[in-house]
Amino acid sequence: MSRDPYVEGGIRLQKVLSRAGVASRRAAEEMIEDGRVQVDGKVVRTQGLRVDPTTQVIHVDGTRLILDENKTTVLALNKPVGVISTMSDPEGRPCLGDLLMDYPERLYHVGRLDVDTSGLLLLTNDGELANRLTHPSYEVSKTYVARVHGDVKPGVRRRLLEGIELEDGPIKVDSFRVMEQFGDITTVEIVVHEGRNRLVRRLMDAVGYPVRELVRTHFGPIHLDRLQPGTTRRVKGNQLVALYSTVGL
Repeated sequence: MSRDPYVEGGIRLQKVLSRAGVASRRAAEEMIEDGRVQVDGKVVRTQGLRVDPTTQVIHVDGTRLILDENKTTVLALNKPVGVISTMSDPEGRPCLGDLLMDYPERLYHVGRLDVDTSGLLLLTNDGELANRLTHPSYEVSKTYVARVHGDVKPGVRRRLLEGIELEDGPIKVDSFRVMEQFGDITTVEIVVHEGRNRLVRRLMDAVGYPVRELVRTHFGPIHLDRLQPGTTRRVKGNQLVALYSTVGL
């Protein structure tokens, strides 16, 4: 059972909505009256309800409001080849912690990229967000661009969409397309929602096209864009809202 969302000494809910840019104070009151607002998972219709926007979760029409972006850290990192996906390494190899010295808070890396794969890796101080983004039940898509040897035949796409049997079980890709071919090198895009170890490399090995280079370009609604290797950017605004909505937070 959800608890009573009233917080003594808090801020009136309609004022919180107005400050967040959702609507004017009057329009916010109408939203509350229509049952479009939830606080901590509970629909509220009480005008003047006082809440704490720093600790409580508020949704409007099913979309979470990000009320304090300074409290939640989500970073997009372009991981270079040669960097291992751990925060520290006892053997002294290059690792994520070397690239995150400007962020003193504890950060969780959302999944991993193998040492030979570059591209988008998310990090956050929100443990529940990290757990949901990697949990298979949420089926968060990841997009990869791979360069392989040879001319990729049309039948490869059909095989990958229908499913490939790997040593740890069957797998289907969500989508597959040939992007371009230059000489004997073909560039392909693969979208999957599972996070098994070296999955894309093993899939392409199974269909006879070993990967020469691999980069992850998208993780759910977040894209690599023009982020340079070894650098980070904060995920905020509409992209942060979209990321939370992807996993129902």
